[in-house]
Amino acid sequence: MTVNDVDDVLLVHGGTPLEGEIRVRGAKNLVPKAMVAALLGSSPSRLRNVPDIRDVRVVRGLLQLHGVTVRPGDEPGELVLDPTYVESANVADIDAHAGSSRIPILFCGPLLHRLGHAFIPGLGGCDIGGRPIDFHFDVLRQFGATIEKRADGQYLEAPQRLRGTKIRLPYPSVGATEQVLLTAVLAEGVTELSNAAVEPEIEDLICVLQKMGAIIAMDTDRTIRITGVDKLGGYTHRALPDRLEAASWASAALATEGDIYVHGAQQRSMMTFLNTYRKVGGAFEIDDEGIRFWHPGGQLKSIALETDVHPGFQTDWQQPLVVALTQATGLSIIHETVYESRLGFTSALNQMGAHIQLYRECLGGSDCRFGQRNFLHSAVVSGPTKLQGADLVIPDLRGGFSYLIAALAAQGTSRVHGIGLINRGYENFMEKLSALGAKVELPGKALG
Repeated sequence: MTVNDVDDVLLVHGGTPLEGEIRVRGAKNLVPKAMVAALLGSSPSRLRNVPDIRDVRVVRGLLQLHGVTVRPGDEPGELVLDPTYVESANVADIDAHAGSSRIPILFCGPLLHRLGHAFIPGLGGCDIGGRPIDFHFDVLRQFGATIEKRADGQYLEAPQRLRGTKIRLPYPSVGATEQVLLTAVLAEGVTELSNAAVEPEIEDLICVLQKMGAIIAMDTDRTIRITGVDKLGGYTHRALPDRLEAASWASAALATEGDIYVHGAQQRSMMTFLNTYRKVGGAFEIDDEGIRFWHPGGQLKSIALETDVHPGFQTDWQQPLVVALTQATGLSIIHETVYESRLGFTSALNQMGAHIQLYRECLGGSDCRFGQRNFLHSAVVSGPTKLQGADLVIPDLRGGFSYLIAALAAQGTSRVHGIGLINRGYENFMEKLSALGAKVELPGKALG
């Protein structure tokens, strides 16, 4: 079943534990970027373990607009991307396909290398705090690109071959690190990137680029050195599994007192989450095929938690886990250090019966960019509290899945509006809910 319309409403009849098996495929935060990387090659690429999510469809459409042939491969979830005939795309078509996605900004470097110019429309994405794109353009200027702001977006040109440069990120941004990687690999000379993001998805993107012929070295101090090459080929790569989706289902098992086996989940990229899950009182069991997550009975424990860039506790893990923490005994303290507005979703949980208080102060020991800037970026969760069904409007991707978990854990029926947003990062989530025994339905059509 496909859910495309952000106005779609899902009726959730809560109070039933989620039990069963599901599968996660390639990471949302890697697969679209690996697809963009195919633009850099002189021969076709094969990407495997690709999920059917909206961000993948957006990038596929944008690649096809630029002359890249994209077709299914020999196995389910495989794409073959042939960039032999890259061409300029119509501005209006780019804008229409990009929609609310921020991924088009990553087309800049590859298109400057292939065509000498690029156009980037206004960008959207989840409203969870400031994610300025100015830094992307500053980086591209350092490589030698010229940028002209126009009414419909940004027009970029590379009058000469882009040149390697030294860049230090003010914050280890994933998007900025991806921008540098995708631009530096074909730039002349050496690029040194300091304070880079080192998420598993970044490492996997580096693996993709190395398979294409790139020379990239990662140091232990968040420094990445890229030696530009004259030409890149294609790649064959199986995307790493989505650790963020796996953790979302783990939190759903905890909040609903359920038992979920997540095929494809991997321990290595989830170690920080697994430690926290165990501290809260959740149980898990790891084997070669995936991880089983369950509520072992008894009381859940309150914790103090700070989000951080990898290898810290990921901000995308925070929202689903907060729902489970409403069922923990005592006071849990959450300090969000990555996105200043990510705790706004808690107001709806309070309407359902949770007791969550937000604070502008840093309720934690980590250095934080938001402490003196008047953002409600810390939370105290008092529990356990019984949640009641409510009308919910999904604000963003992770917040949306968190509302879904809350509705499944609550007593009574909830109406969840805007479930189309969840399709950005959760493949076939309706089918997965049905497989886990969730009692949900689209008005007029029962699903489980």
